[in-house]
Order: sequence, then structure tokens, then C-alpha cells
Amino acid sequence: MVLDYSKWDALELSDDSDIEVHPNVDKRSFIRAKQNQIHQQREQRRYEIQTLKYERIINDGLLSRIDKLLQALKQHETSSGNPEELVFQVIMESAGNPVEDQPPAPPEGIYTHEKEQPKYSAMMGALVDQVKKEIGEVKSDELFQAYVKGVQGHKDKVQGLQKELLQRLAQLEKEDGSKITSEGLHDGFNTSHVAKPAEGNTSSGGQTSSVELLNPGAAPQKVSSSADADDDDPENARPSDLVKTFAKISQHDYRAQLQFIGDHPEIVAEKETDGLLVEAFNSQMEGKDDYARRCVHHGLLLQYCRSLGRDGVSLFFKRITTDNHQASTLFRNDVNETYSKIKIRATELAKDPSASNDPAGVEQIQLHAVDPNTKITINIPPEGSDHPEIVEARKIFESFSADLRNALLSESLDEVNKVLGKMPVAEAEDVVEKLGDGGLLSLEEGIVDATTEEGKKKLEEIEAEGKREKVEEVGEPGEGVVTELD
Repeated sequence: MVLDYSKWDALELSDDSDIEVHPNVDKRSFIRAKQNQIHQQREQRRYEIQTLKYERIINDGLLSRIDKLLQALKQHETSSGNPEELVFQVIMESAGNPVEDQPPAPPEGIYTHEKEQPKYSAMMGALVDQVKKEIGEVKSDELFQAYVKGVQGHKDKVQGLQKELLQRLAQLEKEDGSKITSEGLHDGFNTSHVAKPAEGNTSSGGQTSSVELLNPGAAPQKVSSSADADDDDPENARPSDLVKTFAKISQHDYRAQLQFIGDHPEIVAEKETDGLLVEAFNSQMEGKDDYARRCVHHGLLLQYCRSLGRDGVSLFFKRITTDNHQASTLFRNDVNETYSKIKIRATELAKDPSASNDPAGVEQIQLHAVDPNTKITINIPPEGSDHPEIVEARKIFESFSADLRNALLSESLDEVNKVLGKMPVAEAEDVVEKLGDGGLLSLEEGIVDATTEEGKKKLEEIEAEGKREKVEEVGEPGEGVVTELD
């Protein structure tokens, strides 16, 4: 198969193996000189490209003013008056707005030899002076025609110069784009998300007293610590005091918002945006429509500022405060769309408080004894023991949260169930497994999850069996031997 090396033609490299030099010439020095030459040519080419682009912008502005002057002169071409008054009037009108009369600033490193670029009105004045010199002495009735001819000639020169600049610019850009350089490289895809490995569930073995978790209908939930939640999880996002203070600023007071962000640059963090959106949702659920909309506005404002970087914050505020600016329109549409979604979702939850939306409907892990004759006892391992099993059990006990430790110390199964009911199913399962591994629960046959259908059915069967055994021992009412007294 013939190999195609054409894809490497655009690479501009200095490879040692492809260069042969005179024996008296140091090869490395030659390669370094060649590389420097390539870099110098590249920088010179890019400097010339920027210069030509800037000159074309200046010439376009000058051409538009020459066209206005030509139109005014042609309207009075048959007049026998003095054209200088008309020319002066046109130039003064173009200089009326100082912002438009000032040419755009050159790019960095371009036209550094000139302290200040001349204004368009000064350029037009110099052009008119040249036309006067070219005209010389002309009859008064032919002055307008002479001015039209002279200004038209300068317009043709500028247009011809524009064509030459365009041709040279196209040639340089073609040369610059023919080679692949490090400046042209960019990330095709970039993300800051890091997938965290799932924590494996450890299974207990070799235990005479096993713990069985009957929870077939539980939906998988993310395991989280009851003490510390992940700051990057949007579900655990909480508005900080700083962002709550920021939310008090009026939605239309952009000056105060910019000042607050400048004084507290840490507020543009992603967790602060998530906290504001959570605050907006909770406020909407409580019927605080105006405050919810303001939280959405401020949250998206922080999101835009974070994406633009520190240098783009002031520019972004300038654009969104400009009437009919595209950035202002896009930002307000984004705010309205996000707030509309939050409002619709809050309305749906208010109308349909189903089990999936109600925290009370979430499945829980609860502990019950399988055998009604078996009592679940809680064993707290003592401190200061030298026995390895007791030491390990004590470590397991101390690894629990303060609420769970207090519940275990009370030796009340109901208190333990209350703490387990507040935990996610996956976390509660892990806690029950540790209780069994450490021997903190004394069980003979296991544990029934009374929140599942299977667990409820089994619990009812156990309770019914216990009642039957009690009836057999005591007997039904009215049964037994009746002794009559004399």
C-alpha cells in the first residue's frame, strides 16, 4: 500500500534528519537560525496583515465622507456660487459628532510611530486643500465642476488603493494559513467534570447473626455523608449569606450590582449561582414571585460574568445596560425563560404533591424483629477494652453521626428508626450493615423492612401468628370449665 504523506505538508518543522549542512557549519546552530528566520517571517507577515486591515477600515470611513461631499457638490454643480462655503459646511457636519469623527484606535503594536491618529475632518480638510491646489485659477461659473472633478479623482485613488490592499491582504492570509502553527491550535473539547468512582458495598460474611435488607423497590440514590455534603452537587446547593445579601440589590440597579461583584469577586463561583437558583425555586413555592425572579436574574448574571472572566465583567454590564443591544436582549430572554421553567415546575408541584415529590413518600429503612418472641437489643461496646473485636466494634460506633450515637445510647429501637428514616436508603443500608458487622444489634433471624410491600406483609403475618399463640395459651372468651357455687 502506498503511504500518503501529504497531510504533513502544512507542518513547518525543522527536523535534524531532513537537513544537510556543510561540514564546517554547526548543524544545531543552522537549525536554530532557520527556526528564528521562520518565526521572524511569520511575525512580520502577521504585523503586515493587521496593518492592512486597519488601513482598510480607515479608508472605508474616509470614502463614506468623500461620497457625502461629492453628492453635495453635484447637487450644486450648475450653480455659479462659491463652493468653498458648501465644502466647509459638509466638513463641519461630519465633525459635529466627536465620537464618529475620531477614527478607531489601531491594534496593539500598529502605528506606534504616530502619537494620535488624525480625525476624519482633518483628513477631509487636507484633501480639499489638495483639490484647491490642483484646480488653480478657474472661472467662477466652473468652480463647482472643477471641485467635483478633483474630489472624484481623489476618490478613485482611494478606491484603487483599497483594491491593492485587499489583494495584498488576501495573499498574506493565504501564506499565513498554508502552515499549521501552535498559535492555530485550539481545544476541540474541554470539560472540567471528573467522574468519581462509585463506592463499592462491602459484604459481611462468616456471621452467625445475619442482617437482611428487604428493599426491592428502592430507587438508587446518591450516597452522601450526613455530616458533609458535596459542594459541587446542585441538589445540595444552599445560598450563602453573601449571595443572599447580593439578592437584596434591585434587579435594575446594575451600578450597585457591578460594585458588589467588584468588592466580592468570589461571588461568581458556580456554587453561588446554584444557591441563587435554589433560593429562587423555594421562593416561588412560597409565592414570592418578585424575589424569585430577582434571584434568577442575579444567578444568571453571575453565570455570565464567570464565563466572560474578570476582564469581561465591566464590558458585559455596559452591553446589557445599552438599550436594544443584542447582548441585553439575549440576557433578558434567558432570564425570562429560566424563570418561566421554575414557575411552571413550582406550580406543578403545588398541584400534584405526589409521593415522588413529597419527602414523606420516600422509602425508608426501619428495623423490626422477624420473630415476635425475639427482642432486638442494642449493645454499646465499652471504651478502653483490649479485646480486638470490641475495639473494632467501638471504632464502628464512633464512626456514626452524633444523632445516631445518641439514639444507640438510648437503647431504644424507635429512636434508631427515627434517625434511619432521615437518611437516604443507600446510606441507611450501609449503617445497618455496619451495625450487624460490629455486633451492635443482637438478632437471631434478621431484620424486616416494614416500609416495603413484602416487609409489611411479612410483619402482618408475624403479628397474626403472635396473636394466635396468645389465644391458644389464654383461650377464647367464654371457653373453659364453669364451676357453680352452692
